[in-house]
Amino acid sequence: METRISVIGGSNVDLSATLNDAFIAADSNPGHIDIGYGGVARNIAHNLSLLGAQTELLTIFGGDLFGGLLHDYCRQQGIDVHLSDRISSLRSGVYLCINNHGGEMIAAVADTEAIRAITPEWLAKRIGEINLSDFVVADTNITEDAIRYLMENVTSPLFIDGVSTTKAHRVVNALKKCKLPYLHTIKFNLKEALAVTNTTTYAEAAQQLLNLGVANVYITLGSDGVYCRNAAEEWLFPSIPGDVVNTTGAGDAFLAGAVFAHAKGIDFPQTAQYGLMAARATLMSPKAVNPDIANILL
Repeated sequence: METRISVIGGSNVDLSATLNDAFIAADSNPGHIDIGYGGVARNIAHNLSLLGAQTELLTIFGGDLFGGLLHDYCRQQGIDVHLSDRISSLRSGVYLCINNHGGEMIAAVADTEAIRAITPEWLAKRIGEINLSDFVVADTNITEDAIRYLMENVTSPLFIDGVSTTKAHRVVNALKKCKLPYLHTIKFNLKEALAVTNTTTYAEAAQQLLNLGVANVYITLGSDGVYCRNAAEEWLFPSIPGDVVNTTGAGDAFLAGAVFAHAKGIDFPQTAQYGLMAARATLMSPKAVNPDIANILL
């Protein structure tokens, strides 16, 4: 039986600029610009669909041209979007990033205001179908109230991606307000983990998150790999070497790979190794989602 996974959060058009040479501030830098489809939740859903999961995306499409393109593209990739909304009064999300000539991000801007329409009330109308899923994944583009609603009402294992240092705080705030604080899994990068816990090491940050009610913690460390921890064990897995073309979407692929490994019955934290393989595939692609991820087998 096919694994069913619901993914809730952001979708947007990606504008990714990569420089030919070293960055020069306040100047026009030669390079190339790629246009694609992204958003943390959309990327995760796309990766999961490529890996073979029955995937449904719950997001907000704007009423503009981008909204129509995003909606149609998701369907073309085998992603179920019947629980999503297209709202004519909203503009679609846009993510703009600038990468250095080595493919590493210099700066990015995310316009994700449309996702604020995912409220607890919006989710409540869909919670019955959400809870038919084997796993549920959300990103922190949705509001703190929406995250808290999911924590208190989702009956399947819930995974959350921190997205950014600004938005990652929403998870911690929601946990502190939950009646029975519990979250199956959180994935932060190192900056996000340190920011939300006010600590100085990944081990301290993970312990703080466990104390708040998180059962399983992944803290990605870029080229240094990933630190995994729960109440029983901790592991540090090194990254998998490869030529880096673009860092956009690598963290999303990591979580998609880890969730899919969970679905295949692999125990935490060994699921992180599959996440690292998925992230490596994405790092080697100019796009936020690498179609070759489908060739990675457990």
